[in-house]
Amino acid sequence: MTRRTFLAAVATVAAVAQKSRRPNIVLILIDDYGWRDTGFNGSKFYETPNIDRLAREGMVFTDGYSASAVCSPTRAAIMTGKFPARLHVTSHLQGASNRYHHTKLIQPSARLELPLEEVTIAELLRGEGYRTACIGKWHLGTKGFLPSDQGFDLALAGDEAGSTNNFFYPAWLKKVTLAGKPGDYLTDRLTTLAVEFIQSNKDREFFLYLPHFAVHTPIEGKSEKVKKYDAKTRPDEPQNYGEYAAMIESVDESVGRILEALRETGVAENTFVLFSSDNGGVTSREWKGRPVTSNLPLRVGKGHLYEGGIRVPTVVRWPGVTRPGSLCAEPVVSYDYAPTIAEVAGVAKGKLPTMDGRSFKTLLRGRRSGPRDVFWHYPHYSPQLGRPAAAIRNGDDKLILFFEGGKVELYNLKKDIGESKDLAAELPAKAAAMRKRLEEWLVRTGAQIPTKNPSYDPAREFELGEPMGPVTAK
Repeated sequence: MTRRTFLAAVATVAAVAQKSRRPNIVLILIDDYGWRDTGFNGSKFYETPNIDRLAREGMVFTDGYSASAVCSPTRAAIMTGKFPARLHVTSHLQGASNRYHHTKLIQPSARLELPLEEVTIAELLRGEGYRTACIGKWHLGTKGFLPSDQGFDLALAGDEAGSTNNFFYPAWLKKVTLAGKPGDYLTDRLTTLAVEFIQSNKDREFFLYLPHFAVHTPIEGKSEKVKKYDAKTRPDEPQNYGEYAAMIESVDESVGRILEALRETGVAENTFVLFSSDNGGVTSREWKGRPVTSNLPLRVGKGHLYEGGIRVPTVVRWPGVTRPGSLCAEPVVSYDYAPTIAEVAGVAKGKLPTMDGRSFKTLLRGRRSGPRDVFWHYPHYSPQLGRPAAAIRNGDDKLILFFEGGKVELYNLKKDIGESKDLAAELPAKAAAMRKRLEEWLVRTGAQIPTKNPSYDPAREFELGEPMGPVTAK
């Protein structure tokens, strides 16, 4: 037998062995990454060749959504398959305190951790023999509620912190407990650890959850990349922040390194890869008095239940199942990830806890799953000037209920993705029917509703200060 023949035989045996195993699962979650921040969704400024390649090799969900307009609720939904409203994890940790004492409404108190009684997708997969890892941002609780307490065999860099104070080592140690070398860039360091996990577990089934701190503030890119994008910036273009573009390029390189590690270890063909974001891109002026990105044609961004705050880039590559370059326009939401991953991994239905999400495995095979109501609940004032609200989408129709005064807005997303024409007055019967279903859902899930504030004072409404300055009520 020649050396070439021998190597071919070994490769064949390895491929057969891989196919006989359950799929590996890789979930890459980018922080504050907007729907329009990818080349495959139309960005002409950001360079995302590896993410675009993932899209070409897999299925793009054009109507992919985060479970919330901010981070922690979405992360809780990803872990459990449940609505943030049901979990009462409805704000970013420490973000629901009533720091605004004179607003129209008093915000409900959100939980500051993911309850231990909830069964996470990591716990389910570990129970099936998967090796599990969480490498990156957690933001679902402190000591006693860390990833290591919620089903992860390996947990690195994740605690209650919602962001790093600095993306370079050793400065990141102020908020992120993770070893490094002087000058290391956090996105790169997390990726190196993820690659090492893949390499050390190539011969067994694994679940890798890689939630990056990027592209959340602070906006800090590598200097050579910042210079590159500053040179191509055009002030008349809505996406024009060179340092943010540099961060995106580093995230894209991370995706490329993960895909290459899967290929080099021979497990790519038997690995389910899901790429997404925890909420929309930041369009408010909370960072250095300027927008970080633009989600156009979507309306506004993070902290709002308009499309810019909750529609996020969502891609799945599962070789042999997803057709390369395919598109799916059926809505999928972060709370659908856990039931989908559980089904992909072959977890018996009898072992599954109750979940609110719906597996979209059938969609991955190019089939339809039928219309349904999808819901959001954000009963808080966001740092991005979002007002307490809830929302429902069915088909092309979306209704937002604002808790201040009970006003509703109705949009047809097929005709008006930018939510510029409110149809509530024009279609009162449809608005009433959707509002009724939304309010019934709020009751059914035990959602916490903000209450009237007897100390409301419009002159002092935001006296404790917003980074962007004063705002006016809707």
